[in-house]
Amino acid sequence: MQFALRLIVLVLVAGIIGYFVLDLSPTTTEGQAHFRTCVSSIRVNCVVDGDTIWYSGEKIRIEDIDAPEISKPKCASEEALGQRAKHRLLELLNAGPFQLVRAGDRDKDRYGRLLRVIERDGQSLGGILVAEGLARRWDGARHPWC
Repeated sequence: MQFALRLIVLVLVAGIIGYFVLDLSPTTTEGQAHFRTCVSSIRVNCVVDGDTIWYSGEKIRIEDIDAPEISKPKCASEEALGQRAKHRLLELLNAGPFQLVRAGDRDKDRYGRLLRVIERDGQSLGGILVAEGLARRWDGARHPWC
């Protein structure tokens, strides 16, 4: 009986260490949903802007790109490009199943958003936005769009 109790405690402790210290969370999650643009405080599956979405109630920052701002743009052209990026991302997400890939060292950014690359068939949806001139590769710093 003591051996079984010790074994259970050991397994529980190992699981806790693995979860919090080693961060054994999965690196890829399969996903599919019908997305809309975020327009209310109820945010489940919606697109905020060209590099931020809500999926299954989690706020996700697309890790590999930077898209123009639409909430506080510095100029009218930034807002217009940001709107185009948002609507294109909406189209891409609604085109079929995708994968949320944890690519970097961090699980979340300083705002608590999950950091993920969104892929379909191995291709980054953010990379598509970059190729279409609607975003740029994220290099760790914000750069002006005006």
